[in-house]
Amino acid sequence: MKTKHLNDRDENSPQPRSWHTLAHEEVKQALQTGPDGLSDVEAGRRITQYGPNRLAPPKRRGPLLRLLMQFHNILLYVMIGAAVITAILGHWVDTGVLLFAVVINAIIGFIQEGKAEAALDAIRAMLSPHATVIRNGSRREVEASDLVPGDLVVLTSGDKVPADLRLVSVKELRVEEAALTGESLPVEKNTKTVNADTPLGDRYCMAYSGTLVVYGQATGIVIATGGMTELGKINQMLTGIQSLSTPLLRQIDRFGRMLALAILAMSAATFVLGTIWRDHTPSEMFMMVVALAASAIPEGLPAIMTVTLALGVQRMARRNAIIRRLPAVETLGSVTVICSDKTGTLTRNEMTVQRVVCTSQVFDVGGVGYDPAGDFSINGRLIDTDHYPALSMAIRTGVLCNDARLRKEGKLWRIEGDPTEGALLVAGNKAGFSQHVGDAAWPRIDSIPFESQHRFMATYHRDNDGEPWIFVKGAPERILEICALQWGHDGEQLLDVDYWHRMATETATQGLRLLALACKRAAPAGERLGFSDVEKGYTLLALVGIIDPPREEAIRAVSECHHAGIRVKMITGDHAETARAIGAQLAIGVGKPAITGAEITMMDDAALRRVSMEVDVFARASPEHKLRLVQALQGGGQVVAMTGDGVNDAPALKQADVGVAMGMKGTETAKEASDMVLADDNFATIATAVREGRAVYDNLKKFILFMLPTNGGEALVVIAAILFELTLPLTAAQVLWINMATSSTLGLALAFEPAEHGIMGRRPRPPGEALLSGFFIWRVLMVSVLMMTGALGLFLWELEDGTSIETARTMAVNAVVVAEMFYLVNSRFILAPVANWKGLTGNPYVLLAIAACIPLQIAYTHAPAMQAIFKSTDLSALEWGKALGAGLFVFCIAELEKFVIRHTRLSNYLEPKKRTP
Repeated sequence: MKTKHLNDRDENSPQPRSWHTLAHEEVKQALQTGPDGLSDVEAGRRITQYGPNRLAPPKRRGPLLRLLMQFHNILLYVMIGAAVITAILGHWVDTGVLLFAVVINAIIGFIQEGKAEAALDAIRAMLSPHATVIRNGSRREVEASDLVPGDLVVLTSGDKVPADLRLVSVKELRVEEAALTGESLPVEKNTKTVNADTPLGDRYCMAYSGTLVVYGQATGIVIATGGMTELGKINQMLTGIQSLSTPLLRQIDRFGRMLALAILAMSAATFVLGTIWRDHTPSEMFMMVVALAASAIPEGLPAIMTVTLALGVQRMARRNAIIRRLPAVETLGSVTVICSDKTGTLTRNEMTVQRVVCTSQVFDVGGVGYDPAGDFSINGRLIDTDHYPALSMAIRTGVLCNDARLRKEGKLWRIEGDPTEGALLVAGNKAGFSQHVGDAAWPRIDSIPFESQHRFMATYHRDNDGEPWIFVKGAPERILEICALQWGHDGEQLLDVDYWHRMATETATQGLRLLALACKRAAPAGERLGFSDVEKGYTLLALVGIIDPPREEAIRAVSECHHAGIRVKMITGDHAETARAIGAQLAIGVGKPAITGAEITMMDDAALRRVSMEVDVFARASPEHKLRLVQALQGGGQVVAMTGDGVNDAPALKQADVGVAMGMKGTETAKEASDMVLADDNFATIATAVREGRAVYDNLKKFILFMLPTNGGEALVVIAAILFELTLPLTAAQVLWINMATSSTLGLALAFEPAEHGIMGRRPRPPGEALLSGFFIWRVLMVSVLMMTGALGLFLWELEDGTSIETARTMAVNAVVVAEMFYLVNSRFILAPVANWKGLTGNPYVLLAIAACIPLQIAYTHAPAMQAIFKSTDLSALEWGKALGAGLFVFCIAELEKFVIRHTRLSNYLEPKKRTP
């Protein structure tokens, strides 16, 4: 049954409303909610009408259909085609091996599918299981799924908001919305209406499903449940996003289709020429065509590609990058743009005091995050805080006028309470004034908690001498109102209001959030600390600048990405000023404007596509905006990686070519929507993953460049035999032996090739780049001709000397295999020479592959069982020497070609382009 609610457009519900624009009395009237809440009867009627408060599960394909869809892959079609050919030839062992590989590939894909379904399950799990409501005038706890529009819900500290609420009464309510909006600080809520176009993060009169109450109390009226909540809208966006193919899969698909067409055309042409021009019988020509097709199909490509990607997964896992979808390994290497969330991804999600402004002096505070390691300095010169009375008293005030707690859990420091108050505690510890010291020397007697309408917190203490003190912290403009003095280096002096306004503006332009600290040496007028005690007579101590700082490793990683020709864009739900300040520290969007979500909403797709390439910082972005930005970049031909950790990042993570989630602080929803999870939450790991991705793509190209000449050489041998009416030098079975037993064994070694020097100095490869460039086609044709020359030349030489056809064929097979061994060494570097120690020994797996292939070929040649299957014969030492000479011939010519290219102007066109500084 479709879930209905008051926002649905049908005859049973009113028109959709912008609830944040209505006064709470109007909301009560519209939803017919009285002071006693709904009655049980009315709640029952509405849940029948609107449905339960849960996200409807999507329609899913059954397991059988999901499994069958795994076979819809051009690579598997190629393998199935090879299996059919081997079955026609009667080689059932080869057929079984190929079909086994097809089934294994399908099973792997079946297991790894389901990313979107799991992401939706994670979002549904975020919904609060219980809620406190007022019904029939009494407070009770009900299942969150039983909530209906119009219910009166009570929120207290620690509650997960169970549905979208319009707040009607608030008492110091602060809600953690980072997972939904990207806002790094808990949001203070009130009941005031806002404009219809106000961004989600600025709707202070609303509380949204799935967010967390960290402080205070409130009551609110349910205005949306289930799929119509903001969380439900994200769920719907995830449902509507189609999984994208990767650049490699698109290239392999094109390559496979072209190769299949070429094989069919070549086979048909050969069959026609042989039967009509050379008068061969159709049955004889059919077997020749089968041998030709078998020689041209790269049976080992799917297996080698899977192994290469799997090895990349293992290498990345050792570097804390967990790959959830195999092709994402290679896609990372082609990324041209990284779109990153700010909070928790580029920044630590740990508020930090960076600046303290006192009378006539500005102090910088070192260290980042909640680890209390850092120093105070003036213009880079370290100072002792005890020598600066105003600074020392400001630090004391920040620690004492504070309800948070700083604790160490293992190697990590944690904050219990408000992150801003936690930042003040960390600053106190850096100065040597911890909360433990403060509580012992300056015990608290009374306090006034922070309230949004008063915008300050005050505490009453006595010092070691029994003297009374009142400390306050709060919004700078509010604290300035109650101050008449300021604390200078030589004691108290008259307040210079202009100075403090100027310093507040300067600090705010750096993206820092401001708090003012003040004190008064006095006791409350009455027995308890009251608001009348916080009206005048205070001495201003300092302005404190606080920010969620960028990760140091993220700064280095962004620089490395820029060096690699990858643009980094910040997309955050935070304020534009803060986003610009963090972006400047990260070298993102320097000197460029920041675009807000409201501006994105006003743009059509064409305008957004243009702006997305010009601007690098996007602020106050909702989940819809993030998704549109990723789509706009992809529409401009970019390969996009999206990083994030919140629920609000999930749709964009799924839409991106590579979705990268944070493993430690990321929500389960973000992880399940991603292709890769960073186990250490380190943005720098992405740069490492890009390097591995580029190396994987290089190795795949090297394998293809190694494999295709083998197939090409075999095909040319068969074609030459048909055209010149020669005895077939290679039978279909022998071709399959070369392709499956030796070529794949040797080519596997290239999957272990380390990244070449300067790989991160290249520009990202164009997304539409063909797998085989003009140079690659030339190299394949050249080596194919060399292999054909060696194999066919030896075959004809042996026949000319009166050798049997079986021995001549054995010589031809060994000539191809030995040439493969030598060419494998050539293939380690596409243009660099390998005739040196590094080239010959730099990849031990190449030597191991050759060592493994030698006994296989000896067995093929001399083992009686193999001779019976493949019609091979024993070879003499001289004949083995001739095969060795054919391999050296290929090796020397291939190295000579590299030398010519490196020392001519051709290298300018063939070498991977470097990024222009």
